Parts: sequence; C-alpha cells; structure tokens
Amino acid sequence: METEKLIREIVESVLPDTSLFIVDIEISGIDKKKINVIIDGDNGVGIDKCVRVNRKLGNYLEENDLIKEAYTLDVSSPGIGQPLKMLRQYKSNIGRKLEFQLNDGKKAVGKLEEVSEDKVVIEQEIAEKKKKVKFVKGVELNFENIKEAKVLVSFK
Repeated sequence: METEKLIREIVESVLPDTSLFIVDIEISGIDKKKINVIIDGDNGVGIDKCVRVNRKLGNYLEENDLIKEAYTLDVSSPGIGQPLKMLRQYKSNIGRKLEFQLNDGKKAVGKLEEVSEDKVVIEQEIAEKKKKVKFVKGVELNFENIKEAKVLVSFK
C-alpha cells in the first residue's frame, strides 16, 4: 500500500473526535523521510490533540514496522497564513476576515458570510480614498475563480 494512503487511514482511525479532519499529508526526503501530517478542526485544533495523534500514529507505525527507513514525524495544525484547502475549512471560518487571491490576479478581502459547494459569499471591504473602507454585503466568489484564500488574523 502507498505510504501516504496508509498514513491517511491510520490518522483517520486515531483522530480523537469527528470534529477533526486531515488537511494534508506530505512525505519528503530520500535518506531520511519527513512525514508531515496537517490536521484541523471545525473549532480549530489545539496542540494537545496534535500531540495525541502524533503519539498514536508514531506508535502504530513502530509497532507494526510499517516504514523500514529512518523518518521523522510531525503532526500539526495549519499555520497562520496557510491557504485554506478544504470546503470544511471554509465552513469553520465563517464570520472571519479572509483574503482571496483570484485567478485573474485581483484580490478580494472580506468577512466570510456563507459557504456552499461551489461558492462563498462575503461582506467585501473596498478601500476608498482617504483611508475610508466601504463594505459590500452579498458578494459571491465561485471556487473556480479563487486561486487561494487565507484567514487574516487581527491583533486589535
């Protein structure tokens, strides 16, 4: 079985609850493999759950001798500024401010209001003269037109 598929199956079986999900699994390196598992949650994911998944996955891999060569294992949550990759991530960020890089090179910034299978609806912020911002509700962005979207973190 392919290593990434095997790791995905193991992680899915050891996730502590159904609010958590796998965002990505990256395997790199030749002499020493680096296995990076990124998990997220409908309400975010804390370090304690990442540690728990890391221990369970690591123990399972070791006990069953599933990876023959040397490797390092890292289970983490998506970092600040990482693009959203899954519909479920969009849904868990409703109400937050996002920046969208569109396929046509334009950007859109706004509060995420709704998410459906094919689009998002935002309250878009449009910068005007003299540092004024205009808000436009109900702006629809189709996923096919979104290159990437990132949550903007405010420290106010």
